[in-house]
Amino acid sequence: MERPIAKNVIDGVLAKMDISDISRATIRQCVAVANKLEELENMHFIHLEIGVPGILACPAGIEAQKKALDSNIAHEYPPIGGIPVLKQNASRFLKAFADVDIDPECIVPTVGSMQASMNLILECSQLDPKKDTILYINPGFAPNMLQAKVQGIKTEAFDIYDYRAEKLRGKLEEYMSKGNIAAVLYSNPNNPAWICLSEDELKTIGELATKYDVVVLEDLAYFCMDFRQDLSKPGVPPFQPTVSKYTDNYVIMMSSSKIFSYAGERIGVACFSPKLFYREYPALRKRYGIGRMGDNFILTYLYVASSGVSHSVQYAYAALLGGAAEGKIDFISEMAKYGQRAHRSKEIFERHGFHIVYDKDLERKVGDGFFYTMGYGNMSCSELMFDLVRCGITAITLNTTGSSQNGIRACVSRLSSDEDFIQLDKRLGMFEDIQKEKTA
Repeated sequence: MERPIAKNVIDGVLAKMDISDISRATIRQCVAVANKLEELENMHFIHLEIGVPGILACPAGIEAQKKALDSNIAHEYPPIGGIPVLKQNASRFLKAFADVDIDPECIVPTVGSMQASMNLILECSQLDPKKDTILYINPGFAPNMLQAKVQGIKTEAFDIYDYRAEKLRGKLEEYMSKGNIAAVLYSNPNNPAWICLSEDELKTIGELATKYDVVVLEDLAYFCMDFRQDLSKPGVPPFQPTVSKYTDNYVIMMSSSKIFSYAGERIGVACFSPKLFYREYPALRKRYGIGRMGDNFILTYLYVASSGVSHSVQYAYAALLGGAAEGKIDFISEMAKYGQRAHRSKEIFERHGFHIVYDKDLERKVGDGFFYTMGYGNMSCSELMFDLVRCGITAITLNTTGSSQNGIRACVSRLSSDEDFIQLDKRLGMFEDIQKEKTA
């Protein structure tokens, strides 16, 4: 790429795609814009927008799935609640890496964490007629907020940027004390900021969830990917931090997509606290004839959504979780490559005048992982994104994640070769030149 893409070319593509403001574009829209400009300009973009795994799928999963298919399992409907070996191995995995005891019966496969969150948001909003609102601790995964919007469910949200440590308690209580919050949802490590909630912060969330009878939906899609500490040894501390240590009102969502690079087969698990799984809710029984939260999740929502998860991939995920729990699959050392890519690309951004937006975990520097956030002076999300696209770089803006800060989220999964980093350096130099022209 020798020169920036002309503004009118980008404007034309945005107009054809009915995107009035590029800073409001969804992840998939950003991909589509980049793909179209690649075609028009005969060049390749640096794709920082979508979290496609940049490491090959774990072979143990592929082998187990092939074996299941070869046994002709494809002709049988899968049990919606999950095959026994998957439920058992997920329970073993959680004990090995998070030191959490969850009955296998309370663990349910879903078509990725996306299906888990979609249906849990709906179910939580129907548990109690007085509690009809989902609270998001942002920044967060934009589709989780869209899921509530699509279903017509009320939401509240706040940016955690200014509410870390003890400040978090007051902010959460401000919302929960109103009595209308059904559930609180967050990711840890965080998508997009990669901040990690401390044990004290998780304790605060857990205590308030118990006090106000709120369900905590904890998205652990990036399980054990805080590479600042060694979480790789099953059964040996330190463990993956989780709110489950501090309340019985929780559902953990885990995914195969990142930690095993098994994104294409779409499988995750919803792991209910036993107390919550078996809890009777009169509102559910009145509406569906099934009162227990776990049974209703399986037999009502998952049944009508997909009638379960692909049979063969349940065997794949079972093999992956079981192998990791037994120490035969070291998924964490594989994922550490993302941390290396983040460290290298952050340095390039900072050399060209960018700054990390969410830069601290309390007193610690934010870790290097799958995502990070970058801003440029006081530049707005819209202007920043537009100028990056002119230079052949696409990302997503922080305002789409519920953040109140200006900047972008960068995903490092597709930065895999030395040439990718060389091109990133060159194009950010081009970005700097554009800014200099503006002030000349």
